[in-house]
Amino acid sequence: MNEGWCDEDYLVLFSEEESHAKAQQYKLPTYLPGYQLVGLKGWDDFIVVAPTGKYFSVPTVPLTEQDLQSFSFPSPLKLTVDERFVGKVKWYTKPIAFGGDPAVSENLTWVSHEQHAQLVVWWNEQYRAITSRPGA
Repeated sequence: MNEGWCDEDYLVLFSEEESHAKAQQYKLPTYLPGYQLVGLKGWDDFIVVAPTGKYFSVPTVPLTEQDLQSFSFPSPLKLTVDERFVGKVKWYTKPIAFGGDPAVSENLTWVSHEQHAQLVVWWNEQYRAITSRPGA
C-alpha cells in the first residue's frame, strides 16, 4: 500500500496483490463486475480500472456503475506521506448518500482499512435493499 497527498487529494494505492484481496473484501466483483480496484481517492471514492483499461473514480457508497467518473493520475505521480493518516480512512457515520452531512464533525470518524471494508459492504447492501424494492 502506498499512500499520501497528491495535490488536494489523499490517495491510497494498492499493489497488484493487495488490489485483488481488497476487491474481495469490498465485494467489488458484486457491485462492479469486471473492474479492478486500484485504490482510494480522498477516502470517499474508489479508483477502479475498467476491462478496457480506462480509469474511473466512484463513490464507495453507493458503489454503482452509473456513478463512475473518468479519472486520470497526475503526471508525475508524487505522493507526500502524512503520518497522521497512514493506515486510517475517513468515514461518515451516516454516509452522504443516506443524508449524512459532511460538514458536521459528529458525522466523521476514522476507521482502519478492515473496518472501512466492512462498512462499505454493509452500507452498499442497505442501498441495494432500498433501491431494489418495487416503487423505490
